[in-house]
Amino acid sequence: MNITFRRKLNPAAVLAVLFLADPASAQIAPSAAEIAAYSGLHSAAASGETAPVRAAAGKPAVLDARDGHGRTPLHVAAHLGQHEVMRALAKAGADVNALDSQRYDIVTIAAVADDVPTLLVALEIGCSPANITSPWDGTALIAAGHEGHEGIIRELIKAGAPLDHINSLGWTAMIEVVVLGDGGKRHQASARELVQAGADVTIADREGKTPLELAKERGYTEMVEIISKR
Repeated sequence: MNITFRRKLNPAAVLAVLFLADPASAQIAPSAAEIAAYSGLHSAAASGETAPVRAAAGKPAVLDARDGHGRTPLHVAAHLGQHEVMRALAKAGADVNALDSQRYDIVTIAAVADDVPTLLVALEIGCSPANITSPWDGTALIAAGHEGHEGIIRELIKAGAPLDHINSLGWTAMIEVVVLGDGGKRHQASARELVQAGADVTIADREGKTPLELAKERGYTEMVEIISKR
């Protein structure tokens, strides 16, 4: 996208245009056709087989092999909730912080999917909640804020995720909760988790608007009340 054109758009418009122009920028789980065509550890990861993983211990070229979307076997296991395979891959020496071709790690995969059990396994095996992920240089916490996944947000906060990281659109998790949320109960709960954890609600977007101002603009009365209590 032309940089000059991008600067003329507000961040919400930028995100919408990016998704429309390049749907592949969104997180891509393995399709049924891809899973059926997998071989080696990708196949083992998809089907939950740990024996082939143990046999590949200490072989990074095998453990971290990539499919057509840059997914390693660990990414596949995370997408499909294959927890024992995730643990086996980590024990065998797989890169637990690897990014796929869209720059997602296993923590962010679980965050977007609202899959708390898989998130907990990803954290358990060493994937960092502070990783910079996604095409927008965000974090798993920002992705969870966007979706209103309050349970994920709670666990990421417990794990020490950075509360105030600013992505390439100029947004924090708190801002995304407001501008990409619907003001409903899940996004309200997400805002509450962030506020209670000490997220900085004074950080403004590129137009100089704080989360409180953005919530007021949208008529999100409950969100205004939550943010004001900070």
